[in-house]
Amino acid sequence: MRLTLDRTTSLPIDAAQATLVGRAWLPGKIPGPAPVLIRGNDVIDVSRTFSTLAELMSAEAPGRAARKAGVAGRVVGEIGALLANSSADALDAAKPYFLAPCDLQPAKACGVTFATSLLERVIEEHARGNPAEAKEIRRKLLAEIGTDVGRVKPGSPEAAQLKRLLMERGLWSQYLEVGVGPDAEVFTKAPPLASVGTGAEIGILARSSWNNPEPEVVAVVNARGEIVGATLGNDVNLRDFEGRSALLLGRSKENNASSAIGPFVRLFDEGFSIDD
Repeated sequence: MRLTLDRTTSLPIDAAQATLVGRAWLPGKIPGPAPVLIRGNDVIDVSRTFSTLAELMSAEAPGRAARKAGVAGRVVGEIGALLANSSADALDAAKPYFLAPCDLQPAKACGVTFATSLLERVIEEHARGNPAEAKEIRRKLLAEIGTDVGRVKPGSPEAAQLKRLLMERGLWSQYLEVGVGPDAEVFTKAPPLASVGTGAEIGILARSSWNNPEPEVVAVVNARGEIVGATLGNDVNLRDFEGRSALLLGRSKENNASSAIGPFVRLFDEGFSIDD
């Protein structure tokens, strides 16, 4: 199936009011990546002001700083043309195309952040791919804790009581430890400059026969630990590897091209915040 990238599939419905930044590969005498700002139909190179997106994210009020940098920037193409050229099966390296909208920042990921995901990870760990066994474990889990596990505050006395109950029933799991315990699961998804962008092919380890995409909201965090924007991501996962052992999480998660991010970062500004 041929992937078609255009404005309709790649921009928010209120794109005219959004502050959108990204990265693009710019060919020429000295080819290389550059931070870009989306302004109307134009893709604007803002590298004269910010050499990397990481630098832009750490500016005071990044949204305002990006718009200001766009005034001094140069137009490198029309957004539709760059999007069309970003698809892996149609890419022309002699023309500009989009990259993942992150550069010097590593990509981190957080696991089992929702109750339903948490329970399915427990089931997966115990059933090891056996559908009949999974059905029975799911029944036992729901009988023991119902569907209210999402209301349990991680690290609270109630969470500790739930942990004791599940251990007594032989249903405890390392996934429940990070889901209701005091410490969250945070791991490295990809080192700096390793994520792939919109339209690019993702990477699946050849030895994996059970894998799936995991659509995620990606929070963009600057050097001061502030969340300054958001984008989308695909936390590609190898279920067969992680299901065998949580110690194989690195093998399951961090592979070539297994972190896909983009197409653009929407920076928080006067009209769009983390609440949105």
